[in-house]
Amino acid sequence: MLKEIALRFLIGGIAVSLFALFSDLFQPKRFAGIFRAAPSVALATLTLTILSHGKVYAATEARSMAVGAIAFSIYAFAVCQSLFRFKSPPFATTTSFIALWAAAAFGLWAGFLR
Repeated sequence: MLKEIALRFLIGGIAVSLFALFSDLFQPKRFAGIFRAAPSVALATLTLTILSHGKVYAATEARSMAVGAIAFSIYAFAVCQSLFRFKSPPFATTTSFIALWAAAAFGLWAGFLR
């Protein structure tokens, strides 16, 4: 267990560093965050999943991650529209749209992964 956690930190740290390097190459800099944490954590998790459970199981997990990313994109788009178009309060907007994210995630799961 401790070995797996240490390996996860090592793989995640290397991946974060590589994504940070790549993000510095792209313009505009506000997109740099996209290439930092989330992809590196996903890659570290998938690497450990492949090593411990095999490629077939990891493929299922990767599809689940993709569906979660699509659901999050729907959430982020809706939040941005609400904040910029309607000047809604940020805290209330982000917390209330969590229900949209959940509906999108479960809907996509039911439609494509179940």
